[in-house]
Amino acid sequence: MALAYLRFAPVKGSLPVPTVMTIHNMAFQGYYPGEIFRNLGLPKAAWAIDGVEYHGGVGFLKAGMEAASVITTVSPTYAEEIREAEFGMGLEGLVTSRGAPVRGIVNGIDTAEWNPANDPHLAATYTARTLARRVANKRALEAEFGLESGDGPLFIVVSRLTWQKGMDVLVEVLDHLVGLGGRLALLGSGDQAIVAGLEAAAGRHPGRIGLRIGYDEGLSHRMQAGGDAILVPSRFEPCGLTQLYALAYGCVPVVARTGGLADTVIDANLAARAARVATGIQFAGVSYQGLAAAISRAIALYGQSDEWQALQRGGMKADFSWHTSGAAYAALYRELTGKA
Repeated sequence: MALAYLRFAPVKGSLPVPTVMTIHNMAFQGYYPGEIFRNLGLPKAAWAIDGVEYHGGVGFLKAGMEAASVITTVSPTYAEEIREAEFGMGLEGLVTSRGAPVRGIVNGIDTAEWNPANDPHLAATYTARTLARRVANKRALEAEFGLESGDGPLFIVVSRLTWQKGMDVLVEVLDHLVGLGGRLALLGSGDQAIVAGLEAAAGRHPGRIGLRIGYDEGLSHRMQAGGDAILVPSRFEPCGLTQLYALAYGCVPVVARTGGLADTVIDANLAARAARVATGIQFAGVSYQGLAAAISRAIALYGQSDEWQALQRGGMKADFSWHTSGAAYAALYRELTGKA
């Protein structure tokens, strides 16, 4: 709404200020009944289809998108996806009408906070050159979740347990995952029906599936360092940070081909593996078949230690720090202020 105030109620005598609206998730729009308008201190002109009015109420996100000089999202693919009804959440027409002023700048992570070389949460620190030290974190994670210790792949999930994140599909494929020799450690909270499904699966597979319902920052670090692969089957994902943390920690991402997941993970197809640029596994279509096939691919690759370590090292070499993303935002600001 700051952008709407700059547009409709600027400080008298002030110069025009170029503005940027960054969208992290179109699903969360800040919609309120029309009665709230009288409390906003905006002029009557703001109550318009190209202002703050939205379906008879006030749309906070929509107001900012109308007023912004440029709209950005947290990944290039999501910037394109939100032009479609499936991802636009009712605002795809506005996105399309804005045209070129909608840009994608991929998100970044704090590489001082998330660095396996000096992370105080870990049982053992390591780098891409000392991957063998990683096994100590795997053993510690198995013990923390009460899982059977073994050489088979240990999958992790760190997520909100919601439909958007594809967690309902995850519940469906857990028997398949365990049947192929995999194990799962999961941290998250959310939909109670999904939680119940996960708890039922853990009851069927004691020692193979471990759950922590809630949020624990330190544990999330230990999971990224101890897990072999992370499952991110999101139906839509503006960017996502969990797969970026995983890449930095040598935990191979298995992700749906959408939004920022598609932009940040290079699928381990034959060409990418031959060129040694692959960093994870992508799959299309968040369904039982899609996720089950991706898990099967991951387990098959895990059995080829050289190929698996190439994926780990490829991910750890990727740069998703704020150096690149910050430079892109700085360039945009210089462009808008005429200082490019």
